[in-house]
Amino acid sequence: SFEGRVEVYHDGKWGTICDDQWDDRDAEVVCRQLGLSGTPKALSWAHYGQGSGPILLDEVQCSGNELSLDQCKKSDWGQQNCDHIEDAGVSSMVHRLLLSSPAECCPFLLPPLAEGTVRLAGGRSPGEGRVEVYYNGDWGTVCDDGWTDLGAQVVCRQLGFR
Repeated sequence: SFEGRVEVYHDGKWGTICDDQWDDRDAEVVCRQLGLSGTPKALSWAHYGQGSGPILLDEVQCSGNELSLDQCKKSDWGQQNCDHIEDAGVSSMVHRLLLSSPAECCPFLLPPLAEGTVRLAGGRSPGEGRVEVYYNGDWGTVCDDGWTDLGAQVVCRQLGFR
C-alpha cells in the first residue's frame, strides 16, 4: 500500500493540505494523480505526522472524478485557517500501479522522514548529486570541509549502494 501525508508543489514550494472537508473522494483524486488504482482512504489530524512550511490548500472538495487536485473545488492557493495538526493524509491499498514509479513523480506519499535521512539532489542520475540531510523538518546540504571518500562511502551505504 501507499500511504502518507499529502504534500503539493505550487509556485516553487512544497506544502501540506488542511484536512477541512478532506474525504475519500479527495483521496481518490490524489491516487489517480499519482497513477495508483486502488482503494483510497482519507486520513486527517496529521495521521502521518505534521508537515512543516506552508499549508497550501484548504477546503478541498473533489467530486472524485477529477484528474488532479487542481481541478477540485478548494480555497485559493495559500488561503487557509489551519495548523499542521490538521495535515491531510491518504492511504491506498494498491490494486495496480499505473506509473513506473510514483515516488519519482510525486514524493508526497512517502512515509514521514526520520532525522538524518540522506538523499542525492541535482545529479544526472539517481546515483549522483549533492548530498542533503533531513534535519528538524527540512532538507539541508552538507559542507565539504573535511569531506572524504569515507563520508561518501557512508552516504552510499545509507542510500543502499555498495
